[in-house]
Amino acid sequence: MVKSKLKESCCAPGSGSVSCCRVESLISVDERGQMVLPKELRDKANIKAGDKLALISWEKDGEICCISLIKADYLAEKVKEFLGPVMRDVVSG
Repeated sequence: MVKSKLKESCCAPGSGSVSCCRVESLISVDERGQMVLPKELRDKANIKAGDKLALISWEKDGEICCISLIKADYLAEKVKEFLGPVMRDVVSG
């Protein structure tokens, strides 16, 4: 089941994985602002046509310095895990 795969991020703090984050490839942005994820990376990440990706940005000194893409399904599952216990307390409290 997909949920078991989503249990822990490879880049979660304290995961102990030193080699988890790396430069996979360099991509270009065209004049319309579009970019292409290389096929090898899409295959490795199991990204298919129609999949939704959330773009997460980090800001430093008022400028975006880093962006990451996360599968929307994975992000939704993590939000549910985080908010589920809180919402149960709100509803029952």
